[in-house]
This record gives sequence, structure tokens and C-alpha cells, in this order.
Amino acid sequence: MAILMQISANTGPEECCLGVVKLLAHLEAKARATRVAVTLVDEVRAGATGLLQSAVLALEGDEAACRQFAAPYAGTILWVCPSPFRPQHRRKNWYLDVMLFAEPARDFDNEVRFETMRSSGPGGQHANKTETAVRATHVATGLSVKVGGSRSQSANKAAALALLGAKVREHLDQASQEARAQRRLRHASKAGDLVVKRFVGKEFAEA
Repeated sequence: MAILMQISANTGPEECCLGVVKLLAHLEAKARATRVAVTLVDEVRAGATGLLQSAVLALEGDEAACRQFAAPYAGTILWVCPSPFRPQHRRKNWYLDVMLFAEPARDFDNEVRFETMRSSGPGGQHANKTETAVRATHVATGLSVKVGGSRSQSANKAAALALLGAKVREHLDQASQEARAQRRLRHASKAGDLVVKRFVGKEFAEA
């Protein structure tokens, strides 16, 4: 199964949304030197700025290699840099959250209806010639996701199943509103010992 990794700016300002873009580029570049393939399968754009509020990546390849690649990023990421948007702003610390999606329950796919279609994503001409994209719909709740980032239909299906499983869990979680409130509070008052990785400067260099 594909491992899903979500990068989120939470309720942070546009500097945090820029951080999502930079961390995404960092991960894609790092993956090129490994046996892990990184595919963007879902994103939430921050208005018309080209920045991202969040991004979901599918990590494909050897499962152990994927987990080894992703694990060091799970948690809070700190980017230390003067604001590129507000030069006089005194704040220099910008925080991102990275979460690894848990695998859905063993029989979860029995609750899901799958449809295949041609991909309009980054898979290129090869993806557009065959029905590699997958839409997964949870029958009971009506929640659905579409994933078409990979040229492999099986990889897209696995990613869609994991992404849909996370959405269904959040939908069914009675404490989801409280959990979101806690994430907003944590984002507003990060403790230094929560940071798992630190990047500095406009070049987003790992410190």
C-alpha cells in the first residue's frame, strides 16, 4: 500500500503556505536520490497565490524505504526566515505540520466503490491514454476522493483508499472539532521540543 504524507500550514499565514511549497520541493528532490517515488495526489491552494494550504503525497516503492524516508518528517517542521511578503515583520519562525496517514482497516475496501477514468494529472500522455485515475467513494457517507498522480492504477487505488480512509475517520470522529481546535492552539504556540526538522533561509536549507 502507498504511504500517504500530508503537509499542512494549518491556520498559519501565507509564509506558512509558502513553506508547504518549499517542503514539497525539498521532498521531491530528496526522493530522486532514493528508491522512493513521491507523487502529489491532493492539494488545497491558498487562494490564487500559487501557494498551498496543504498537500498530500503518495510515497511509492519498497515499504520499508518509504517509511524510513517519511518518518523523520512526521511532526512539526520549523522554517526560520524573514518574511518574503512582509519585510518589516519581526516574526521569523514559520511552522508546518506533517502527518503520516494510518492504513485503513483491513476490510475497509469492502465499504468503498471504485471508478476508473483517464488521468488529467502529471502522469503525462501515457496516463491520459489509459484509465489510470481512480475515484473512491465511501458508500455509507458519500465521501469520495480522486487520485490520478501515478501512472499505475494500482498505486492510485491504494493512495485513494488511504486518503479516503483518513477522511472517513475524521468525519466519524466525534471529537474532530475539539481535535481541530487543539491543532489550531498548538499551531499558535509551538514548543521548541516539538520540532522534528528545522530549515533556514529563502533557500530552505536543512539545518
